[in-house]
Amino acid sequence: MGMFAQIIAPALFIGVAEVSAAPLKGYEALQVTSSGSGQINLKPGETRPVSVSFQNTGTASWQNDGEYFVSIYTHEPKYRSSVFKDASWFQSLQPVKITESLVKPGQVGTVKFLLKAPAQTGLYSESFQLAAEDKAWIPGGKFTLSINVSNDGSSSVAQTIPTPTTPVVSNGSSEGLNALLLLRSAKKLVAKGNERVSYTIGIKNSGTKAWKNREVRTPAVSAAFDSAQTKDGSWASSTSLISKQDGSVEPGSLDFMTFQFRAPSQAGTYVVRYTLAIDGVTVPGFAIDIPVDVTSSAPAAVASPVIQQYQNTTSNSYDSSEPFSAKIAEPMMRIAFLIVDDETDWKVNISCADNWKLVDGDGKVLYTAKANKGVEALYDDSVNAYFYNTGDGKKKSASHLRFVPDVLNTICTVNNFDRRVSRGFPYPDNTFRNTLELRHNDSKDRTWVINELPMEMYLRGLGETSNVSHEEFQKALLTIARTYALYHWERGTKYKDEFFHMTSYSWDQVYNGYGQEERAPRLTKSVNETTGRVVTYQGKTAITPYFSRSDGRTRDWSEVWYGTVPWIKSVPTPCDVGKTLWGHGVGLSASEALCQANQGKKWDEILHYFYQGVDLDRWW
Repeated sequence: MGMFAQIIAPALFIGVAEVSAAPLKGYEALQVTSSGSGQINLKPGETRPVSVSFQNTGTASWQNDGEYFVSIYTHEPKYRSSVFKDASWFQSLQPVKITESLVKPGQVGTVKFLLKAPAQTGLYSESFQLAAEDKAWIPGGKFTLSINVSNDGSSSVAQTIPTPTTPVVSNGSSEGLNALLLLRSAKKLVAKGNERVSYTIGIKNSGTKAWKNREVRTPAVSAAFDSAQTKDGSWASSTSLISKQDGSVEPGSLDFMTFQFRAPSQAGTYVVRYTLAIDGVTVPGFAIDIPVDVTSSAPAAVASPVIQQYQNTTSNSYDSSEPFSAKIAEPMMRIAFLIVDDETDWKVNISCADNWKLVDGDGKVLYTAKANKGVEALYDDSVNAYFYNTGDGKKKSASHLRFVPDVLNTICTVNNFDRRVSRGFPYPDNTFRNTLELRHNDSKDRTWVINELPMEMYLRGLGETSNVSHEEFQKALLTIARTYALYHWERGTKYKDEFFHMTSYSWDQVYNGYGQEERAPRLTKSVNETTGRVVTYQGKTAITPYFSRSDGRTRDWSEVWYGTVPWIKSVPTPCDVGKTLWGHGVGLSASEALCQANQGKKWDEILHYFYQGVDLDRWW
C-alpha cells in the first residue's frame, strides 16, 4: 500500500499457477543433450521436433503428473507467448511436461516438443526453463535455442532479427484473415484487484484481406478465467472493448489499438485473453494474451468479517479529554519481511542486542543467549523440519522458531541479510524491534522471517513518507497507516494462511524496521503524537485507501471498485489540478494532503476532508 507505489490501501487469466521465483533445495538439473546442439534452421511455417535432456542432479524426484509436475516454461521473460508455439503445446507459455513419468535423482529426463516457425524470417533466440509446478524454478534447467527462419532453411543469417517475445497467434483462414501481434505496451502487468488498466497493442495485417472495422473482443468461449469479468465502463459493449473504423489497414500494414480493462478482482496470477474481429469476423487462431499479477483483493476486504474478539468500551473521540478508557489493548503486529531463499543461502543468523531466548512454537525454551549472540536457523523442506545451530552442531526443532528478547522492543538483527549487498539498496535495513520468527507455511510453500512487535513500534519503521515532510501531513498519513494495519489485524484479511498480517512491501505498507526509525526521528514524533488514533465510521474501523497524486479530484469508491463505501466520495483537489493521476484515485491524495498541510491545515482536518463522516477515535 506504499503511498508512492500507487497500491490500494486496505487490502493489490486463463489461470496460471505461479512458479516460485527462487529455486528450492532438492531441485537441480544438468543439461545433457539438445537437438542440433541448440542451433535450428527452419523454413517459414515449418514444424520440427526438439528434444532436450537433463540429468536430475538434485534430491527430489521429477514427475510428469500430479503435484509439482515438471515441465518447461518460456523464459527471459517468463510466461511469454512464444512465436514458435505449436498447437500441440500444453499452453502458449508452457510447451510440454517431461516425457518420463518418474525421474529419480541421478536419472535423465527429457522434454520433447514441436516448434512451428513463424511466417517472418529472421534469427530468433528462444529461452525455456525447467520448473516444478508451484514449487521451484529448477537450477541448471534453463536452455536457449538459436533458431534461424529462412526461406531455404539454410544457416545464413537473416536480415532482420525479430523480438523473441512477439507471439504469433494466427494460423490464417480461407477468408484471408491473418494477424501478427508485433508490439505491446507491457509484457506483463502488475495491478490491484479490479484496478483499471490501459493497454496498447500493435497488430500487423499479415493476411491478404484489407481490414476496415477492427474490434477487440472477449472470447466467445470462456476458459478457466472468464475475460468478460474484466469489463470496464469504457467498453463499447459487454463483449467489445474497442471498435475502430478509421480508414483501412492494408495487408502488411500495422494498426495500433489502445483499450482499458479491469484486473481480476481476486489476488493471483492470470492471463487475460481477448480476440480480434475484422468486419464482424473473428480472426481464426488469434488471441491477445496479457499476463497480469493481481497483488491484492481490495473490494473483498470491505465485507470481510472481524475475527479478533475484544470487548467494546466507550469510544473516545479525538476531542475527548485525557485520561480515556481504552477500547482495545495495543495490537501486536506480525509483519513478514524476508523470504528465506538463496539470498541468505536458505538460512538465517539472528542475534539480539540484549539477552534473548530461542523458543519453539509451543513455547519451549531451546536456548538462552547472551546479548549479540548469533544463532543459525533454517527450514529444510526436503525433510519438512526446522533446525538451529547455537555453535555446537545442528539440532532439530519440533516446530517453528522464535527469537525472543528478554526486554520488550529490544533490537534484533538478521546478520546474514544486507539489502545493500543483495538488492542494491542504500541501507542494510536488517534490524527490527522485538521478536523475530522463522516460519514455513504450506499455503505458498515458502519460509518467511516475521517481525512481531507492538503497533506503534511498527509505525515507527514505516517508509511511507520522508522525515522532512510536513508534520501535519505525517500525522495524517500515519493515522491512516495505523487504521490500515488495524483493519487487517482485526480481520486476518490478507495472509491468514501464512500466519502474519502483512508484508513489508509496497503492496501492503513499506516497512524498513529499526533502520527507518533511526533515519527518521520526526516520524517517530508524529507516531507518538497520534498514538492509538484510528479512523472509524459508525464505531467500526474504516477502510482508508490512499494514493500518490490526483488530477483535480479524487474518485468515489464505486468509480474504481465494486460496491459503495459511504465515507469515500469524490472531493476536489485544487492543488492537483492539471496534474496526472498517479494511483487508483480513491481516498486520500498524498500530494493534495501535503499541500493542505503546507497551507496550515491540521492533520485531523485533512482526514475529515478526504473521508466524510468519520471519527478519529483513540482506541489504545
